[in-house]
Amino acid sequence: MVKFQVNDPSLESQWRAIILFGKNSATYKFAFAKTLLGLAENRITHATLTDLAEPFSKHVVEHLKLNDKQGNASSSKFLDTCRAFISKQITNEELLIQTEKLGFVNVVDAFQIVNRDIVPTPFYHKNYTNGKKEIVITDNFLKLKESFHFQNFGQETEARWNLVETAWNLNIKPNLLEVQYDEVKELFFLEDKLMRRVDITSVRDSLNGYQKGKCFYSFQDISVNSLSPNLCEVDHFLPHMNKRHHLPSNINGVWNLVLADKDINKEKLARVPEVKYLHRLYNRNEFFIESKHPLSETIVNQTGDTPEKRRRFLEYHYNIALQNSIHTWRPSVELPSTF
Repeated sequence: MVKFQVNDPSLESQWRAIILFGKNSATYKFAFAKTLLGLAENRITHATLTDLAEPFSKHVVEHLKLNDKQGNASSSKFLDTCRAFISKQITNEELLIQTEKLGFVNVVDAFQIVNRDIVPTPFYHKNYTNGKKEIVITDNFLKLKESFHFQNFGQETEARWNLVETAWNLNIKPNLLEVQYDEVKELFFLEDKLMRRVDITSVRDSLNGYQKGKCFYSFQDISVNSLSPNLCEVDHFLPHMNKRHHLPSNINGVWNLVLADKDINKEKLARVPEVKYLHRLYNRNEFFIESKHPLSETIVNQTGDTPEKRRRFLEYHYNIALQNSIHTWRPSVELPSTF
């Protein structure tokens, strides 16, 4: 079993472990993550629940307007309060009072827990002493803000939130879930039971966390920010040209999509990577599968329901692609591996 934070205990990986591998019984985690990112952006080190109530409720309300199901519980007093605000039954002031009372009951304690334990270097501490209710941001989180990857965290969090809530609201059985890729718009989308398309989120935003913000091939830092000179490109690990050779499985499947530095991707062109990168693709896909969300269900449905079936699937398709290509490729630049 892959243990994300044990293999790579960097601050960036611990944050991503929370977003990607923490439990998804409700979407409060994502609202809290975006609230914390806002604190770090403004270098705020102490925040009471009163301070947190406004940004936290704002994030929940924005998503609730688009997708009503934001958790697995049959009912939620906090979500009902947010719904009442949306329908103008209560004021913003009343919303904030109820958010402070109801919104943080579980999320403050649960947010930093991954694999049943708190992450090794916590990003905040809870201080509920002497009648005070606040969180204290640690130096670890302020250091995280200085990371190259901080710029991607907001988009990665939003992408994960969109994937989870869309699957919940469409009420699609996991074994029928198929997240599809639009090559032109570079979006992931689902089809509901009436075969109507529902766009979910950017492919870059969804994939980046599972590659730890690195080029799949060279391990250079990449960005998902469209204004960044480091903006990465979406690459088909097994080249798209294999579609014409009738590859048995969908070449546009999530299992075959990776993010690459734009210069490295131009260098790769339509060549098949060396076999060591096939092992890397297997590990990347297993990261997805352990994260238990729509992309993981899709990869299982596309490649197999056991690790051995998935290994054989990749090996089989790799050999077909290799027969069509003959030559293999490796990047001209490759930094030390991080996954």
